[in-house]
Order: sequence, then structure tokens, then C-alpha cells
Amino acid sequence: MSKVLIRYYSTYGHVEKLAHEILKGASSVEGVEAKLWQVPETLPAEVLGKLGAPPKSDVPVITASELPEADGFIFGFPTRFGMMAAQFKAFFDSTGGLWRTQQLAGKPAGIFFSTGSQGGGQETTALTAITQLVHHGMIFVPVGYTGGAGMFELEKVRGGSPYGAGTLAGDGSRQPSELELQLAFHQGQYFAGIAKKFKASA
Repeated sequence: MSKVLIRYYSTYGHVEKLAHEILKGASSVEGVEAKLWQVPETLPAEVLGKLGAPPKSDVPVITASELPEADGFIFGFPTRFGMMAAQFKAFFDSTGGLWRTQQLAGKPAGIFFSTGSQGGGQETTALTAITQLVHHGMIFVPVGYTGGAGMFELEKVRGGSPYGAGTLAGDGSRQPSELELQLAFHQGQYFAGIAKKFKASA
């Protein structure tokens, strides 16, 4: 079995909804075992309460030591000023031991994200996140334009790009659209197929 870890951080639940859809897509590929994990929260409960953030779900929290067991990763996070949220960067910062021994080198990795607006980082968030993959020697697997006609939709507001699935959160009240969820499912399915091929050729 090829093991794919879908690892995410979500403040208001937008990224988490995409993550669940990616999980469905990855799990639909025969011979692939997909798991969902959250990264640790770094903000105190008092601050999260003032932000109006909902309680965290019961998805388990991952530690860096659990990463090497996976054959591939799909990382998801909201945008903060065009880059990944600090919570996810803090998790990457905790992987120094894995970097030193290059235990993640050669493994495929994908990215998905949430931004506040169309110009809020749908591409820059992925671009700036790739540096984390490069230093670990991981192989970035973009979704490209394999997602079908929905990726060329111009009449509806939508998130996502060739870099990966995405959603637009706006003021927080907007939830991922059907079109955005479709791309998320496709990314999970597409990535799982790639990870399976990597595993078979290893």
C-alpha cells in the first residue's frame, strides 16, 4: 500500500473542508491508504476565541516524527500575507532533524490553500511554500490543468490554480464552492495515483 498523508492547518474550517475532499479523492485510488492530520495550533485559546475561530475538530494532531512513514504528502494551509500561515511554518521548522538526515527526500508532495480574496495569494502561497519542499528534497507535484473544464471557469468566483486546490474565504462566511471541492477531490485522486507510481518504482 502507498501511504499518503494529508496534513493541514485550518483556523476557520475552510482548509479543513478541502482536506476532507482531498482525502476522499486519494482514498478512491486502489492500493492507496490516505490519512488526515492537523498540525499543532500555536495560538492560545483566548486569542482564538477573540478571533471567532470555531473549536478544532477531532482529526489527530501530527508530529514531525510521524512523517517518514508516508510515501507522499499533501499540505494545506490558509494564507497570511501571501504565504503559509505561521502555524504551518512552525511545524516545518520542527522538521530540522528530518532535514538533517534527508528522510523526506525523493517523496512527492502537493499543496492546497485558502485565501481571503482572488488576489490574496492563490499562487504566491504555493510558490513561497515550495522552498520548504526543496530544502527537504521533496518532489513538488502540481495539479496542472488536469482538473478539467472547471479550471477555466470565468463566470464564477473560484479558488484553485495549477499549483493546487484552493478556496476563497472572504470575510470567513463564504464556504468552499462545489467547483472548488471538485478540484480538491481531483487533486487527491491525481496525487494518490502519482504517489502510487513512485512507490511501485522504488
